Amino acid sequence: MTAFVLVAVAMVLAAVAWVMWPLLRRGAAPTVNHSAANVSIFKDQFADLDADLVRGTISSDQHAEARSELERRLLDDAHVDAPSDSTIASRNHNRWSAVAVALIAPVVAAALYWQVGTPAALTASSTQAAQQDPPTREQIEAMVVQLTQRLGKEPDNAEGWALLARTQYSIGNFDAAVAAFQKLSVLLPDNAGLMADYADALAMSQGRSFAGEPMVLVRRALTIDPTQWKALAMAGAEAFDRKDYSAAIGFWQRLQKTTPPDSPITVQLQGSIDRARELAGIAPSAPVAALPKRDDAAVSNTRSVSGTVALSASLTSKVRPDDSVFVFARPADGSRMPVAVVRARVSELPLQFTLDDSRAMAPTAKISNLAEVIVSARVSRTGNALPASGDLEGTPATVKVGSRGLALIIDRSIP
Repeated sequence: MTAFVLVAVAMVLAAVAWVMWPLLRRGAAPTVNHSAANVSIFKDQFADLDADLVRGTISSDQHAEARSELERRLLDDAHVDAPSDSTIASRNHNRWSAVAVALIAPVVAAALYWQVGTPAALTASSTQAAQQDPPTREQIEAMVVQLTQRLGKEPDNAEGWALLARTQYSIGNFDAAVAAFQKLSVLLPDNAGLMADYADALAMSQGRSFAGEPMVLVRRALTIDPTQWKALAMAGAEAFDRKDYSAAIGFWQRLQKTTPPDSPITVQLQGSIDRARELAGIAPSAPVAALPKRDDAAVSNTRSVSGTVALSASLTSKVRPDDSVFVFARPADGSRMPVAVVRARVSELPLQFTLDDSRAMAPTAKISNLAEVIVSARVSRTGNALPASGDLEGTPATVKVGSRGLALIIDRSIP
């Protein structure tokens, strides 16, 4: 910013000087001093008249008349050489023009930059915007109110309804999210991902139960797209809860076919499938036994962060077994948006975690692209990812990507 300002000031001064120089030059242009020269000539003529009177060449009357004439001409000449009012006014006008240019040019330049340039780029806050704290719940709720009012005037705005639905879900307003998803499902009836998200929100509004309408939406999503990952995952979980292990295995195997064979999610799915097989009395499938033995395991370790998160004994009375636990990593220098997130429950603590690209929030934001991250852990009573008063958290740790054995302790309450 400092370099830009210095260059801009230098350019404005150069432009002002370029315009002022002719004005000042005209105002202060040198003039020939005719009065001084004429006085010298008249002195010589007076001396000649006096000499002629002494020699008797002229009479005293002629001498007096000629001297009077010379004095009159001298006065007239002095009057002509004196600067006129118009000349003085012109010079003053030039000076004032120069002053006006010097004052107005920088102001006009600044005003033009403010209108068509990027004045926000000159503030320190803009360069640190990416590092600012995420919006508070109050700010998000204010934006939700504005968006709701806008949708009242634009009821067919599918993008607006999608944004409203997912925002309400993220802050734990599941009933409001369901209402928004219902509006959106009318506008986009053939969107499998939308139907799966709708089912998820409806299940959360029913106390995390997929019974009834949520499963109707899941089946609708799978009819539209048989490979929709969230619908397959929810269908498997619902079947497992009903102890229909064969159905759960079928859904999870279909989901497994859509994931990379060497990814952590594939290994986790295989663990769930093996557990369902065990409960159903079915022998575990053999081909997946070699999945954890990947050739690139060492490389994967260098692009992830792993460790253990635990809850301080002094806070055990403030949590419930089904409260959500979030472990997330964000860039140490830059955006506060997490690049990897693990979600679990308090009942699973102490929890061993691994933050890698399979836990990415967005395809373009990966932990493997970073050298250093900040790792944090938090217990949420509401189940949403945004911090809220009453949540529990630990001290964030700044570590290099590739670190292992990190120990996080959730030991304080958010006021």
